Amino acid sequence: MRRDEGRWPLPVTVGPHLLLLLLAGFTAAAGPAGAALAVDLGLCALAAACFAALALRPAWRTRQATAIALMAVLVTVTGVLVLRHPWFGFLTPAAYVYAFRVPDWPWRVYGVALVAVSAGIAQGHDLDPVTLAIVIAANVAPMCAFAVVAHRGELRGEERDRALEQARQANRENAALHERLLAQARDVAVREERQRMAREIHDTLAQGLTGIVSQLRAAETAGDAWRAHVATATALARESLTEARRSVHALRPEPLDTARLGEALAALAERWSARHGVPVRAATTGTVRPIGPEAEAALLRIAQEALANVARHARARMVGVTLSYLEREVAVDVRDDGEGFDPAASHGGFGLIAMRQRAEALSGSLDVESELGHGTGISARVPLEACA
Repeated sequence: MRRDEGRWPLPVTVGPHLLLLLLAGFTAAAGPAGAALAVDLGLCALAAACFAALALRPAWRTRQATAIALMAVLVTVTGVLVLRHPWFGFLTPAAYVYAFRVPDWPWRVYGVALVAVSAGIAQGHDLDPVTLAIVIAANVAPMCAFAVVAHRGELRGEERDRALEQARQANRENAALHERLLAQARDVAVREERQRMAREIHDTLAQGLTGIVSQLRAAETAGDAWRAHVATATALARESLTEARRSVHALRPEPLDTARLGEALAALAERWSARHGVPVRAATTGTVRPIGPEAEAALLRIAQEALANVARHARARMVGVTLSYLEREVAVDVRDDGEGFDPAASHGGFGLIAMRQRAEALSGSLDVESELGHGTGISARVPLEACA
């Protein structure tokens, strides 16, 4: 495992050098002079170089052989300094930090143990050998145990990170699969609609135009009977025009030809209210934005069918129709205060099935909430990406 590959915090980088500077100054003031002082200052300089190399060269820390070699020098120099002057035991906290940060497992526990030996020697330098050994053991045992516990925690953290990454990867794959399935479903729906339109044109317009052509050709050679053939052709033309208009209206509801969805819903509610004598409150909420004709037609037809159900079954005194432009969805809600029904006991008639199919064809949903004696609410939601 590669650890601490970036820049370290300033206290970890600068702290050991400040400690070495203070300890070197104290050694110069209180320790021996001459060659012994030169050795002490040289060891301090070597320790400072090791600290600097490990702290300021992240690339060296990622090369474990280089990192272990630098830590070995640092731990050895620290031990020698402690043996020469016990006050260098104040340097061991900085050595602990580096021993925990730099080597990978299992080298880390060896580095921690050697630093703990130096700390024990500094603490018990004037004690008898047995007591000194106890002091050293009292330093080594807990610090090594802490290193083991910390390592196990890191392993658990790595396992948790791997599990989270696997979950994120699975979610990304599921999202991609979902998008592909939606795209395939849309392609299938488009093909089915094209086939339906082709059948419509073949069964109505094409046949009608073929009949017109046939009648006009017959009129050319019919002599005085040409009027009958022209009359038949005219009738076929009228029928074909009626079928063409019906097909166009089936593709896009007439109210949407001259109005936006909110206005079309309001007009629908007004006509329904006038026809059935039930007050209807129509409202639009959110930031109005343009949506595709298929989504507009589907939501308008769903509201129309919901109002038809209210008229047939609800015996309502008040109805509300709300068009909501949400952050990621467009929703139409139709709610009444009528008799209601038990959704669990009802499988829904053709009207509810048709409404749900219209919503799901646009990757949306239809929710029905009802309770006996407390009215019914129907909510159709279509995602904005399906409204483009």
